[in-house]
Amino acid sequence: MARKTKLTVATVNVNGIRAAVNNGIAGWIDQRQPDVITMQEVRAPDNLVTDLVRSVTGPKWSVAHDECEQKGRAGVAVVAKKPLMASRSGLRQHTTDRTKFSDSGRWIEADLETPDGKGLTVISAYVHTGDAESPERMSEKLAFLRAATLRLQALKKSKRHVLLTGDLNVAHREVDLKNWKGNLKSAGFLPEERVWFDELFDQHGWVDVARRLSGEGPGPYSWWSWRGKAFDTDAGWRIDYHIATPGLADCAVDTAVDRAPSYAERWSDHAPVVVTYAF
Repeated sequence: MARKTKLTVATVNVNGIRAAVNNGIAGWIDQRQPDVITMQEVRAPDNLVTDLVRSVTGPKWSVAHDECEQKGRAGVAVVAKKPLMASRSGLRQHTTDRTKFSDSGRWIEADLETPDGKGLTVISAYVHTGDAESPERMSEKLAFLRAATLRLQALKKSKRHVLLTGDLNVAHREVDLKNWKGNLKSAGFLPEERVWFDELFDQHGWVDVARRLSGEGPGPYSWWSWRGKAFDTDAGWRIDYHIATPGLADCAVDTAVDRAPSYAERWSDHAPVVVTYAF
């Protein structure tokens, strides 16, 4: 039997690429050795991002980045050891939804070749937090998620492997956050947000890869507030995802959340969610 080729994909909200570089992301990359990293909240202009990324990955890495129109906000990227064949950004062109929402610096797709010849489209997405006290903000968030479904279903028809990664800012189920009872009316755990996942998984056949591999929980969590003792007590949320087409999900062989050893060693308020796929 031929030995399978492995592809390790990590997703992480870097909480500002410049801060992450200064605070130790290079050490994690050296230890983990991912093949692809999807980043959210890059928060840097295009003319700086490639050099910043390559300063911690190496000079030959490929970088696809979508800068946010608002300086110092959002920003998403896909970076890879191997060439990216093409990239596309934005969601608005894929929906006729009349509800306004911002997709600037929040959605980027990149295409890679795979050993099985099918090819892989990797998406880095950053969904805004929303505000339970603001119907307008929640409408924008839900419109973004609806547009994401339309785009994902279109990509699925291509017969390529498709992988949605990123900080989606929603915990799907009670096992996905420590204090679920105290957040039933909070943005990020509202029924109208969580049902988006139900539809994606149950109706459209997409797979929550990390949940499948890590078991029924609770956790493992991927985000902890900087405030108080949330990190020390593991009072976190699982809001960072690998969501895959079924064929790609079947290739997944291992997952981990690379939680920092201590509060002082964190270089982001999120931890990388890593999945290894074997083709």
